[in-house]
Amino acid sequence: MSFKLITIPCLSDNYAFLLCNLENRSAFLVDAPEADPINEVLKKNNLNLEQIFLTHHHADHVDGLVEVLEKNEALTIGAQADIHRLPKLDKYVEAGDEISFQGQVGKIIDVPGHTVGHIALYISAQNILFSGDSLMALGCGRLFEGSAEQMWHSLYRLQSLPDKTQICSGHEYTENNASFALSIDPKNLDLIKRGEQIKLARSKNLFTVPSQMGLEKITNPFLRPFDQNIRENLDMIGATDVEVFSKIRSLKDNF
Repeated sequence: MSFKLITIPCLSDNYAFLLCNLENRSAFLVDAPEADPINEVLKKNNLNLEQIFLTHHHADHVDGLVEVLEKNEALTIGAQADIHRLPKLDKYVEAGDEISFQGQVGKIIDVPGHTVGHIALYISAQNILFSGDSLMALGCGRLFEGSAEQMWHSLYRLQSLPDKTQICSGHEYTENNASFALSIDPKNLDLIKRGEQIKLARSKNLFTVPSQMGLEKITNPFLRPFDQNIRENLDMIGATDVEVFSKIRSLKDNF
């Protein structure tokens, strides 16, 4: 089977994602920030939407669901932990559960931090992680509900995925994230190069999402609180990884 990933810009800076089986035109949607762009892509590509997966309950990830379902009969899936604040769904899942789409198996990963009920979906055969607002391109989600310790453990867990994994995150924040990353890790040559590439891509209105795990691991400061250069720049040589991560998140919140 031949699969294709389509990135759909929604609202001002959100993304939804479609994983499509090109042979029978079936599709799997991740997040529904806004209905019109999603319905338009489905119609334009003659796709039959089979399933919808929601990473977390925030409005800018679920508000388009009702209108998408008005035009498509799809099975809806979300976190058991957020059953009380997600729209009514067909299926609720938790860490370790599996979702099957067109012979592809996706595994649910618990990634609290941005929200306490946030989940991600990893489809190993496609080398794709749908991370929502947990791990993002050169960043991570704000800690609206969870603790720094929860978010760091979530990100640490995700780093064990293969370097070639595509990170499908929920927003186009990468240029700002790059500016911040350079402010605390200014001598990182990989980061400097990536920052230039991002600036060029955004000047042409190109997407910087999905990103790739291998690149995130060497450039994303939120994955590297153990890095000695970052620790020196923050004057936190003897601190724990959680303490350094918490400081990085706090600095980014005020950047």
